[in-house]
Amino acid sequence: MFKWFLLFILLQRAIELGIAKSNEKWMKKNGGVEFGQTHYIWMIAMHTLFFISLFMEVTLFHKSPSRIWLLLLIVFILAQIIRVWALYSLGRYWNTKIIVIPNANIVKKGPYRYLRHPNYLIVALEIAVVSLLFNAVFTFVLFSFANAVMMLVRIPMEEQALRTLTNYSDHFRK
Repeated sequence: MFKWFLLFILLQRAIELGIAKSNEKWMKKNGGVEFGQTHYIWMIAMHTLFFISLFMEVTLFHKSPSRIWLLLLIVFILAQIIRVWALYSLGRYWNTKIIVIPNANIVKKGPYRYLRHPNYLIVALEIAVVSLLFNAVFTFVLFSFANAVMMLVRIPMEEQALRTLTNYSDHFRK
């Protein structure tokens, strides 16, 4: 079950990266400016190492699914629904990079009506749920911490980019 679950997530990520690449081309063609290039490689490394760590911990230590696997699976499914909702709400503006089109309208629909960065919350939730679903406690602790550190860099950088090139400050106060 673990390998199929992992394959599903990796396939989902590959599709998302394809969408992100298409959106990146469209955004740059429409004057999009990229920010945060120096930390992006670290974010890719963190996500890649998360999957490697998860795979290694579960397979090498013969981890079995959690006793509360059904609850965790339900949380995972709900997180995926919110993930798709967030991506759909941003449309062509969704990307894995920080790219801002000057003077673009701020998206305040879907989950963005309630949270500034719902996708980052979903990623944090996924790291926890996917790890704990298979009792990969080491992976859970290590990558929850690494993701928190990454978000301490990325979110302020993204918000600064939006404040610089759009009317983001009119919609959201610090």
